[in-house]
Amino acid sequence: MKTFGKVEFGDFQTPLALARAVCGTLHRLGLRADNILEPTCGEGSLLLAAAEFFPDTKLFGFEINEQHLAAAGARLASAGHSPRTRLQTADFFTHDWEAELASLDNLLVIGNPPWVTQAAVGGLAGRNLPKKSNLDGLRGLAAKTGKANFDIAEWILIRLLRALRGRPATVAVLCKTATARKVLRHAWRNDLRVASASLYAVDAAAHFGVAVEACLFILRLGHNGREEADLYRDLEAVAPWRQIGLAGQDLVSDLTAYRLQSKYEGVHPYQWRSGVKHDCASVLELTRCGANRYRNKLGQETELETEVVYPWFKGTDLKNDAVATRFSLLLPQTYPGEDTAVRFRDAPLALRYLQQHQPAFAARKSSIYLRRDRFAIFGVGDYSFAAWKVALSALHRQPRFVAVGPEAGRPVLFDDTCYFIAMSSQQEATVVAQILNSQPCQDFLSTLTFPGAKRTVTVDLLQRLNLSALARVVGLEKAWLESRRQHPMAQLELAVSEP
Repeated sequence: MKTFGKVEFGDFQTPLALARAVCGTLHRLGLRADNILEPTCGEGSLLLAAAEFFPDTKLFGFEINEQHLAAAGARLASAGHSPRTRLQTADFFTHDWEAELASLDNLLVIGNPPWVTQAAVGGLAGRNLPKKSNLDGLRGLAAKTGKANFDIAEWILIRLLRALRGRPATVAVLCKTATARKVLRHAWRNDLRVASASLYAVDAAAHFGVAVEACLFILRLGHNGREEADLYRDLEAVAPWRQIGLAGQDLVSDLTAYRLQSKYEGVHPYQWRSGVKHDCASVLELTRCGANRYRNKLGQETELETEVVYPWFKGTDLKNDAVATRFSLLLPQTYPGEDTAVRFRDAPLALRYLQQHQPAFAARKSSIYLRRDRFAIFGVGDYSFAAWKVALSALHRQPRFVAVGPEAGRPVLFDDTCYFIAMSSQQEATVVAQILNSQPCQDFLSTLTFPGAKRTVTVDLLQRLNLSALARVVGLEKAWLESRRQHPMAQLELAVSEP
């Protein structure tokens, strides 16, 4: 994706060989259709392949790029398929798909919708975007940060499923595997009448030159079926190697293994938190270079009051088992909305330093900083200053939990690629880390996580862990309960539950 247009439109044209392999798979599966429609048909490879494998079918192609549409028309005409083909210039985001699809019975929708996120298009000031919407009804900060970011293909697929809701039809598209999972989760949670689903792995590096997990995503619609989907290793596979599915409100990556270990799911006794989000690393992330002296990432040295600077762990530090922090963080706020000027009343050097770098804060693009204190940050509260914590990196494939204590009497803070829970003591942190790193816990996590995801683990996933059951099976229940008695909330829980 080297040009602006390629980024804005997620323009990955389908190679004809792959299009034929896709349609060959659909034909082998016994699929038959009277009408085949592609809502973003590009230069027409999939329509051309569909015409070869489904010779008596009417073909409908829609495309916003008139040059692509002309190329598609020329290819189909050259192959003699013009009489049964209707091509039309259309913007997917404004087209009336309910009306378009209403008269097409025995329908197969095929496609290769744009491989780009709305954030990537928005970051380039691109206009090829749907009207802003909150697909999963997120609230507050989650609706303004990465959780609300989505692939354009995700929006397109959900739009089609809504337009087809309750009607017998088949949808078969090439997309990122992560996009397919998100669409399934949304469809199952929102009663979009998915009868069955399957994902056939496709080599995106070979066909599109991108290092991402991709698949042929097939959905049969019309009524509610089981909330699970078969995964196939390639387009030629005849038997699935795994099933994913919905358990509770979220997906699990291996249904068979999950069902054997579901006793490890339950109410989690702690609240997992994300680390500090600031989007101003060049100014706030520092290296200590002397007594009260720090160097920022711009190479500038300055003197700061140590009481507003904290030891700072990044995700890579947790992954690499660092025994001490490499960096420090100048913390403008101890809770969202705090007046930085008031907080730094006794730290004039730090306040002057922030004021000197105010343009860097003003340049932050995220909407979460609008109408906030000019030095606003997020992901900070009383829990951030607990002396002991259990933390992990959210970006690394193998979840590894680390008990982290204070440095020089100062609590360690984490960046927003980390998750953590506040502990009451070193003993509690050590025992909880042991439980979470145990083989039963790691095995259970593997049934919930998807290795190809941007973040292998999430706060929602971590909250599913039944720590009591895990502690019992690894022989640490007594040690954990004893350490829990020191936790303020646990004391209240125990007072209520004990006779």
